[in-house]
Amino acid sequence: MPITVSVRTTAHVDMVDITHLVHQEVEKTGVTDGLCVVYVPHTTSGVTINEGADPAVCSDIIKKLGQLVPPHDGYRHMEGNSDSHIKASLMGSSVTVLVEGGRLVLGTWQKIFYCEFDGPRSRKFFVKAFNC
Repeated sequence: MPITVSVRTTAHVDMVDITHLVHQEVEKTGVTDGLCVVYVPHTTSGVTINEGADPAVCSDIIKKLGQLVPPHDGYRHMEGNSDSHIKASLMGSSVTVLVEGGRLVLGTWQKIFYCEFDGPRSRKFFVKAFNC
């Protein structure tokens, strides 16, 4: 059974570092060597792995996504959040991370980010870790 984790976003477009939350849940499972899948069950948010040392990276990603997929660009979706759906599709709904020695295997600068495109909101994501 996947573990449900809550996250609160604070802006309309937001990237929240959830690495520590994922790590805590993996520790609880007792998985030592395997895989961890993080899955976002929302159509206007996603998840990605990228640099977490410099907050300018997230700012740059958000800025570029806004340029590539601007709001109110003649979309047909009636709710007015088509850009949010497109951005979520570009980021993706899941990431898979190796687990070794009970720890997430991430690069020196890598963090896992929950990407919100239609907030602020209270959201959830799922974590599933298993030994291989």
